[in-house]
Amino acid sequence: MTYRLGVDVGGTFTDLLLFDEVSGRFWRDKTPSTPHDSSVGILTGVRQICETAGVAPAEIETFLHGTTVATNAVLEGKGARVGLIVTEGYRDIMQIARSFVPGGLAAWIGWPKPTPLAALEDTFDVGGRMGADGQEVRPLDEEQVRAALHALKARGVEAITVSFINAYLNGAHEARVGELAAEILPGIPVSLSHEVLPEMQEYERTLSTVANASVRPVVSRYVGNLRSQLRDTGMSGRIALLRSDGGLMSSEKAEEQPVNILMSGPAGGVTGALWVGRNAGINNILTLDVGGTSTDVALIENLEPRRVRTTEVGHLSVRASSLDVKTVGAGGGSIAYVPALTKALRVGPQSAGAVPGPVAYGKGGSQPTVTDANVVLGYLPEALLGGTFKLDREGARAAVQTIADALGIGLMEAARGIIDIVNENMFGALRMISVQQGYDPRDFALMGFGGAGPLHVNAVARLMGSWPAVSPVSPGVLCALGDATTRVRTETARSFSRPAHAIDAAELIAVLDEMAAQTRAELIADGVPEADITIEFEVDVRYEGQAFEVALTIDPEALQRDGIASVTQRFDAEHLRLFTFNMETAHEIVNLRAVALGRALDLQAARLPEGDGDPAAAKLRDHRLWMDGREQDAVIYDRARLRAGDKIPGPAIVIEMDSTTLIESGHIATVDAVGNILIFPA
Repeated sequence: MTYRLGVDVGGTFTDLLLFDEVSGRFWRDKTPSTPHDSSVGILTGVRQICETAGVAPAEIETFLHGTTVATNAVLEGKGARVGLIVTEGYRDIMQIARSFVPGGLAAWIGWPKPTPLAALEDTFDVGGRMGADGQEVRPLDEEQVRAALHALKARGVEAITVSFINAYLNGAHEARVGELAAEILPGIPVSLSHEVLPEMQEYERTLSTVANASVRPVVSRYVGNLRSQLRDTGMSGRIALLRSDGGLMSSEKAEEQPVNILMSGPAGGVTGALWVGRNAGINNILTLDVGGTSTDVALIENLEPRRVRTTEVGHLSVRASSLDVKTVGAGGGSIAYVPALTKALRVGPQSAGAVPGPVAYGKGGSQPTVTDANVVLGYLPEALLGGTFKLDREGARAAVQTIADALGIGLMEAARGIIDIVNENMFGALRMISVQQGYDPRDFALMGFGGAGPLHVNAVARLMGSWPAVSPVSPGVLCALGDATTRVRTETARSFSRPAHAIDAAELIAVLDEMAAQTRAELIADGVPEADITIEFEVDVRYEGQAFEVALTIDPEALQRDGIASVTQRFDAEHLRLFTFNMETAHEIVNLRAVALGRALDLQAARLPEGDGDPAAAKLRDHRLWMDGREQDAVIYDRARLRAGDKIPGPAIVIEMDSTTLIESGHIATVDAVGNILIFPA
């Protein structure tokens, strides 16, 4: 049999999903995350899920993993000390940066400029120059290069970045520095800008390459250690990591170019939502991935997730493709508090995380959290993870009571206030990826997943006007499902920078063919059969004089048939949708990209037996909860016993091993043919 294992590490829990590619049968497991070393939690989960399924690790053909190791290294400032070698005269490139300042009109007054990832004292400029046509203007001064490398060695740098002007056209000088670095600083990883990002705009190229070098030792240690431990269990199959753009890359490639996995963790939820959408016949989806520490949101239109050309982590913005995911500090572990100065309730972004966790977890937590509020209100029953994880209801009540006392209100009102605020925080994030991008949220379904997503999806859908609110099958491990069902992906980019009216379609197609051959060869080298590879193309277009581009997918056959005008017409239509206006100026084609994709896994969702619409067979017990300002009667159902077509009136709670779904009063849920719970206003 062929088994695939998807693993997603969250701030609170590590989710695992093991499935048999032949039968479609799957097993799921959740285990507490181990923030000090996430591989510990992973290995615990691997042992547990293999024991449950009766599968030996040696039988697992593919291990697929979404990780936040690179993300955390950036956010926590724990990246490596980077030495930077640049073209003579450009030593201050990281300090000058760009003039853009985030925030409102007066943000510059109090905005602390981020510290560059490569310090000025660790930056050296050397002689040598490539021209704008890619031809050598001055030879590389190898004596200066050697002196710089020896100086960096004495400074104790842990990684080297080389970024020369116009290297995206000709990387010969950078490659030579790489050879000298291997000689003078053996064992120190070297990142070359023409390999990491072969595009124009020297600052973005340098920043992206420095970021790659900064996290490379951290990621390399983590990935190498995890791979070694997995091999020790007997797992001999392929080990792959999820890229920021939703594709997969080999663990070895991830060690070389970790800049492409900076948003690996959140990408798993989007790819999992795509799988659910295909099986459920839902094409337009807003995703709501609520974990213990944060909430990730994304937009999927016609089963295509929005991708962006920049990956943003904290203040860092690098030029690397990623899914357009926004993150807010709102999760089950978000801490509620009342500042002494304002006496106004706040929730997050501080989180109790996995350790000590919410008070209800009984692991030593003392501060009230969103999870505690859900327990107090009766939205979370007294046990999680199939009854193996008991909740401390009285402890949660005592914690939330501190908020009630600070505000001078009742316990239930305080708990509901915590939930309302965290829902508004999620609502704000969803508006960023829908309304602010020119999309009407009423045209989309809202899919809630992660451990806490189905608890909040009904309320947030009501705020958004997005129906149905969807609780997918196994929502708590959907990110792991996404990791396990996505396909291998790689891409290459090339700056073009030509006026559209001066480009011949045949010339453009010839360049695209050359790029396609390069990406196809990369996947073949990674063990992907050539027959399984498909190629897609993207082009960045802008009006002449603009500084920002719009990315479009293109088809060489359509380009051959309809010419360059078809591209500029599509650009005008997208520009109008995004910005509500077009310009009369000429168009410019800036960058080209070729994307190579492996075979998509054609895994069908298991269909449920047909029911008669009555969920009585799934009823566990009657229940009381607080909703709409009063205590109400509700029913708790076992999701495993629901049948297709069952209709569940709210208020109701549906429990399962990895998550809990809340159906509010005034709403009704229907179970679809493959087990998704679809919630609508009654």
